[in-house]
Amino acid sequence: MTQSTLTHLKKQVAPYEVSNTKVSIKQLINTLGPLLVLWLVAYLSLSISYWITLPITIIASGFVIRTFIIFHDCCHQSFFKSSKANEIIGTITGVLTLFPYQQWKNSHSIHHATSSNLEKRGVGDMWVLTVDEYTASSIWVRIAYRLYRNPFIMFGLGPIFLFLITNRFNTKGARRKERISTYLTNVSILALYGGLIWLVGWQSFVLIQGPIMFVAGLLGIWLFYVQHQFEDSYFENEDEWSYVKAAVDGSSYYKLPKLLQWITGNIGFHHVHHLSPKVPNYNLEKAHDATPPLQKATTITISTSLKSLRFRLWDERNKTFVGYKNSKQLHRNTDEHDPLTNQLKVKVRKSSLQGQ
Repeated sequence: MTQSTLTHLKKQVAPYEVSNTKVSIKQLINTLGPLLVLWLVAYLSLSISYWITLPITIIASGFVIRTFIIFHDCCHQSFFKSSKANEIIGTITGVLTLFPYQQWKNSHSIHHATSSNLEKRGVGDMWVLTVDEYTASSIWVRIAYRLYRNPFIMFGLGPIFLFLITNRFNTKGARRKERISTYLTNVSILALYGGLIWLVGWQSFVLIQGPIMFVAGLLGIWLFYVQHQFEDSYFENEDEWSYVKAAVDGSSYYKLPKLLQWITGNIGFHHVHHLSPKVPNYNLEKAHDATPPLQKATTITISTSLKSLRFRLWDERNKTFVGYKNSKQLHRNTDEHDPLTNQLKVKVRKSSLQGQ
């Protein structure tokens, strides 16, 4: 695509940047309603067998993901026309999904503004190093990076760390409104969870809410991971980076079965979302179908997305993700043919390694 075509895409999608209050309210009902019913059924099933309860909690976790999509849209001010309504519903759904509204809204807006920009990584995104950066890193940074990218840690411990640590504390330099939002969310979670424990007992609460939130967190991290970490993704330096190209080429179209597409709030149309965050989730598919160039975005399925687990480092020269073994060969080739250029690139980017 030419730059003019890419720019024109944003104009083509603009008509879908309109929220519909009736549709939004309907979505709230068909998301929070089933979540409440499933929680109640899961509790009642405990008296029969936990093997009945567990599948129910897994289904319920899908509705937590759907609740998060509503929260996500509120953060983008796309779920309702009213910013106040977005803030209220965003805060409530943030409590249900364990995310502080203002904090995540701010960090996520940075993610959208800097996605795929090699010189502006580190806020609202996943830790990605280039082959050169990884090679130039100390042994401790490499160990930390390998641990971070390990699937068992990322998808196993990741949800626990996210819910209990990252989302519970304010970031350094957070403004007053953001700090208050985090405090309000934490107090509301304590009140909600305390009330549920009082009603059903702590053991029943843990047996139900534990797997619901763990599975929802695992799948949520997977969705965020796979929609930017695919083989021919897009990463560029600041002087060559393009917002529109980052959206179209740096975000995938995750083609899911219709039921899973519904449960995940159409977030599989991630390329459309990154192109225009103001498009509410229920309009993403419409925008995709009405814009032929967007239909040419990188398409991945559940089976092909599993390959992304092997992707570890970004190869700037070949514009693709590679594994650790591939990176060793690439580095040897670089040293043989262009060692000076390699050293210069490492120096320019060395600051990006600090603070990760």
